[in-house]
Amino acid sequence: MNTINLFSLVGKKAFITGGAQGIGKSAALAFADAGADVAIVDVDMGKAEGTAAELRAKGVRSMAVRCDVTDPADVDSMVGRVVEEFGTIDIAFNNAGICVNESAETMSFESWKRVLDINLTGIFLTARAAGRVMIAKGSGSIINTASMSGHIVNQPQPQCAYNASKAGVILLTKSLAVEWAHFGVRVNSISPGYIGTAMTLKASQWIPSWEAATPQRRMGKPEELVSALIYLAADSSGFTTGTDLVIDGGFTCV
Repeated sequence: MNTINLFSLVGKKAFITGGAQGIGKSAALAFADAGADVAIVDVDMGKAEGTAAELRAKGVRSMAVRCDVTDPADVDSMVGRVVEEFGTIDIAFNNAGICVNESAETMSFESWKRVLDINLTGIFLTARAAGRVMIAKGSGSIINTASMSGHIVNQPQPQCAYNASKAGVILLTKSLAVEWAHFGVRVNSISPGYIGTAMTLKASQWIPSWEAATPQRRMGKPEELVSALIYLAADSSGFTTGTDLVIDGGFTCV
């Protein structure tokens, strides 16, 4: 393999759920810079269309698709639209997620179910739909967004549903990796630490304690995740499957 092209995504077709902003948008911009055509999948079509337009300005093909990742029919329809537009899917970055900070003893069932439905069931549904396309063609890379919260229990905020969902994503990733390895489909995940996105910055009261507990003494930037994502998306990671990459500034080391 030509080392210059180790991280090239030229000719690859990708979709990114939660791609309109935050980590998803940073990944979309990086995938486009590496040469991939990217579908921005989100529930916020205004932001999704804006991100898709930014990608087209880079000279790649892009489209915005609205999708409720908790709805199997909606997910299948989304994948069908991407295949219709791009011809295939080589990369699926399943990134949509939410967090609810409620104490377990007072958390409503609706809150618990919503977090699990989006963060875990949503990843299963989008991975399954993409996996069917990839299995049929004998190759593909699926990347799921887990979290360091799938490895540790965060403090001081209560978030049992989020932690449970992300731990589930890690083992789901490993399970799909084993099931689909002989089809040529790779499945990996990333586990970010505290990253400065709209979701985390809303919790400004906890940021000082988060930064104090992180050995690098700061929050990460969405852009600091993209090199790992490009590695997992590119052919250079051909022998990497079932892996969870923890990118947390050292938080889980202490």
